[in-house]
Amino acid sequence: MGKHVLLVEDEVNIIEALRFLLSREGWQVDTHSDGADAMDVIRAKRPDLIVLDHMLPGKSGLDILTELRADHNFVDLPVLMLTARGQARDREQAEKAGVSRFMTKPFSNTEVITAVRDLVQLAQ
Repeated sequence: MGKHVLLVEDEVNIIEALRFLLSREGWQVDTHSDGADAMDVIRAKRPDLIVLDHMLPGKSGLDILTELRADHNFVDLPVLMLTARGQARDREQAEKAGVSRFMTKPFSNTEVITAVRDLVQLAQ
């Protein structure tokens, strides 16, 4: 597995923080902020891992995740979903859709790096 992550997030401060953290860990980080065409970007970029916001303009992260898991090319792609909505219902929906890991905002830097490392190890 390579070290290419696609960050699908619309909050600029979170994009910059995660880009810095992941780059420092040796990841090539691409970002995208619109849910409406996120699947096109995922297909074009072919990342090794996706960090996906739950609430995006255009299409929700949950809808994107459902599309990902329906595409045989992305069934096993690790997806870390981030959300400001940490209710049990949101977590259950994400798990049912096939999320690899679910994390609520705000999160610690250590928490994100640990989750990314764990997902990479599981995928190998």
